[in-house]
Amino acid sequence: MWNRLWDFLDRWLFGPASVGPDPAAVIVRLLRYPYAVLRDLWRGQINLRAMGLVFTTLLALIPLLAFAFAILKVFGAHRELEPIVGEFFRPLGPQSAKELTDRTMEFADSVSGGIVGSLGFALLVWTLLGTIRKVEESFNFLWHVQQPRSFGRRIAEHLSLLVIGPILLVGFIGLSHAALQSAVVRELTEQPFAADLMAHALRLAPYAMVTAVFTVLYMLVPNTRVQLRAALIGAVVAGVLWAAVGTMFTRFVVYSVRLTIVYAGFAVIVAAVLWTYFGWLILLAGARLSFYVQNPGYLRLGLEELRLSAAETEQLAIRVMYLVGRAHVTGEKRWTVGALARDLALPSAAVAEIVTALERAGLLIVTEKGELVPGRDIGRIGVLEILDVARNQRSGHLLPRVSPLPAVDRIFEHLNEAWHERCADRTLRMLIDEDLQTAGASATPQPSRIARQAHPVRRGEGKG
Repeated sequence: MWNRLWDFLDRWLFGPASVGPDPAAVIVRLLRYPYAVLRDLWRGQINLRAMGLVFTTLLALIPLLAFAFAILKVFGAHRELEPIVGEFFRPLGPQSAKELTDRTMEFADSVSGGIVGSLGFALLVWTLLGTIRKVEESFNFLWHVQQPRSFGRRIAEHLSLLVIGPILLVGFIGLSHAALQSAVVRELTEQPFAADLMAHALRLAPYAMVTAVFTVLYMLVPNTRVQLRAALIGAVVAGVLWAAVGTMFTRFVVYSVRLTIVYAGFAVIVAAVLWTYFGWLILLAGARLSFYVQNPGYLRLGLEELRLSAAETEQLAIRVMYLVGRAHVTGEKRWTVGALARDLALPSAAVAEIVTALERAGLLIVTEKGELVPGRDIGRIGVLEILDVARNQRSGHLLPRVSPLPAVDRIFEHLNEAWHERCADRTLRMLIDEDLQTAGASATPQPSRIARQAHPVRRGEGKG
């Protein structure tokens, strides 16, 4: 039943109803984003990562606060962290939040004071760095980033974040308090309208802070360039969800008599674990939404692995080389993998894979800026050579030796002869010159054919 529901939604959201400039089609295209995030959550991979982060978070909470204590004690501002910790535990109810906040601050103060010893503190810091690594791995997974940061770069950036982050956070809080206590603000609050506006602003301040923190995380944690617009949209949605789910969770904890009866004194711990899980789930869902905003070509594919057919791979290789070669001839702006993916309406992973294969074959060069240029004179790049690169990509697995089958072997010999007869004398320069000489030379080749072939991923696979 669920598979049929997801299939129906997929056909509706990516079908004819989403085509066109009319408002109904625009609304359908906007609905793709929540659909894609909910579909990914339903398949369970994001949920599993959120569950794994719950355990590491609970282990790393005390080291994180202790490290921040040690930094902020130099400025005499370490107690400023208490409201932030209290805000994290606020959905557990007033009494439980106060109890957990007091205990956490007491433990962190003890650790930063040197009670655990240098070896214990080193182990806690190692736990903290391991947690940050797991967070980075989860974000890289959501952003389809295959290459993580190097160990040295990870240590340097994470330690810098741990040192600068608490200082900036406490500095922001201090400046906010100073602004609220200034004479100008006090005079404004004496006016009825301004007083009401200030009261509403103070109630929204925690959610604004959560949104700001989420935006910073979405931009800095993935090992890729994240646009501010994409990070901000994901952070705003995650911040709203954080507030809504936090309110509902508070009511559940406060009014749930069964939770207290079943778990007795452990009810607070169970509630803290549940809230930590929901918090990570919201954070990861917002990160996934940011990815879709920046890479809408993945909306239909989701977390599934894209598998182009042999024919689609050949067409993609020719199109990539054609666009790069034409830009080189006409002096147009050079292509990048992301620009090609947007123009061809394909996920960037598919374009990056074929670009890597063409680069290995010496047909393309990727500059330091990520721009693509021909690897040699396009008059010496044959069409058949490009097709050979696309047809001979290997998965790393060797085919087993098989006995000769004369009838089958003759078919492939005839096919290869036909390829050579048709394409042997054709070069990339010839293709570009032919197109430039026609009446429609200035029009960009439409990618609809390959896009239609590549996008229909078989639905129903990997769904719960």
